[in-house]
Amino acid sequence: MSDCSTCIVRNRAICASLETVELQALGNLGRKLKIKRGETLLWEGDPAPVVANIIDGVLKLSVNLQDGREQIVSVMYASDFIGRPFGKESPYSVTAMTDAELCVFTRSAFDNFAREHPDLQNKLLQRTLDELDRAREWMTLLGKKSATERIATLLIELSERLVVEGCSPINTRLDRFELPMDRQQIADILGLTIETVSRQFTRIKKDGIIDLPDRRTVVISDRARLELLAEVA
Repeated sequence: MSDCSTCIVRNRAICASLETVELQALGNLGRKLKIKRGETLLWEGDPAPVVANIIDGVLKLSVNLQDGREQIVSVMYASDFIGRPFGKESPYSVTAMTDAELCVFTRSAFDNFAREHPDLQNKLLQRTLDELDRAREWMTLLGKKSATERIATLLIELSERLVVEGCSPINTRLDRFELPMDRQQIADILGLTIETVSRQFTRIKKDGIIDLPDRRTVVISDRARLELLAEVA
């Protein structure tokens, strides 16, 4: 591993709580790994030999339904932590939605390190609680929000989570970005049909809230109205 102090997600990743010496010790246990879009890091139900910080890129967590369909249960971004510390099997598959770069640790080495560093264990607990909160918010989205509100909520989240640290202040939100997923994946994430997703994009564009220069690019033209659609306080 290179010097962890130069990592672009250093201040947001799970290791942010560590002192310099501790950070270097953890860095010595890890390695950088680049994976291509569509490549799977962990498979649902299989042994989970690694955990990782996402340095760059977007990954999905998914499970297979009994009828063979895939259900995307979460989308993970730069600085997010993936894997199951202190666990033996992965409850979901972890697959890259874009080309990605990860900081990977063997689970056993990371578990041993975490046991010796209470601050890191506290950070793991906080991340777990944050993910639980996100899961509850997503349940509300899927259970109560309309198709338009779901699309707007996803676009707001992407505009905030795709910011690259070092290029923009941490709190800056993007008004132009590339979608890391296609229309079918958006439909799977939001519990909609692909036809509904396409209609909603067209509707929001027609209302002048966003522009769609091509299939992947989104330009937010009126953030206040988009937030109103998403019911963002």
